[in-house]
Amino acid sequence: MPLKDLVNSFNGESIPNDIIRIANGLPCRDFLTVGLLVDELKIQNNTDIKTLGNIVPDNWIYVQEEEVKLLRLQIFNNWSPFMLKNPENNVWIGAEYTCMENDELWSMDDEELIDFVASEISEIGWIDKSHVLDAHVERIKKAYPSYFDTYKEIDTLIEYLDCFNNLYCIGRNGQHRYNNMDYSMATSFEAAYNIINDISDNSNIWYVNTEKIYHEEKK
Repeated sequence: MPLKDLVNSFNGESIPNDIIRIANGLPCRDFLTVGLLVDELKIQNNTDIKTLGNIVPDNWIYVQEEEVKLLRLQIFNNWSPFMLKNPENNVWIGAEYTCMENDELWSMDDEELIDFVASEISEIGWIDKSHVLDAHVERIKKAYPSYFDTYKEIDTLIEYLDCFNNLYCIGRNGQHRYNNMDYSMATSFEAAYNIINDISDNSNIWYVNTEKIYHEEKK
């Protein structure tokens, strides 16, 4: 649960005003992804990497074109062909956008958003809009924790939350930290260890992705 939502869910508790202020000031970016099922990608596989249907081998492609709002394109076939009914002839792509909850992009209805996204990807020459076979929209609130506004005071908030012996803050939103999935799972392992061993000090959970032992090594 995002720390902002967590603090505001403490019904009946006497929460210090300063804690509420810090929690409410933690900024996040929201996220939406539009999945499009297409019968082909117009971009070519010019690598030596063999792929099913000879599509480009990338999992993600970051978009540099300034004329579109599209941030990144995900190609689900390259995670697993079993995500599609007909992976040899169809490509399932995810168009990713950062936004703010209730802004213009977020507030589009699904059909309008799908049409907008298909037009953008067509505009940069990656698909033919008329070749879209199916689509799906997902909106994710508070997907990207940001490190400004009251974030500089987060240690005060952490100290307060750690006073609750049965509360464990884990994951990206639970720590307001831009953890990847591995680090997020590591926080849950540390929490489970504390619960099993009746440990009240949660500093080991908060240390994940801060100490060198959790950082990837460059070879």
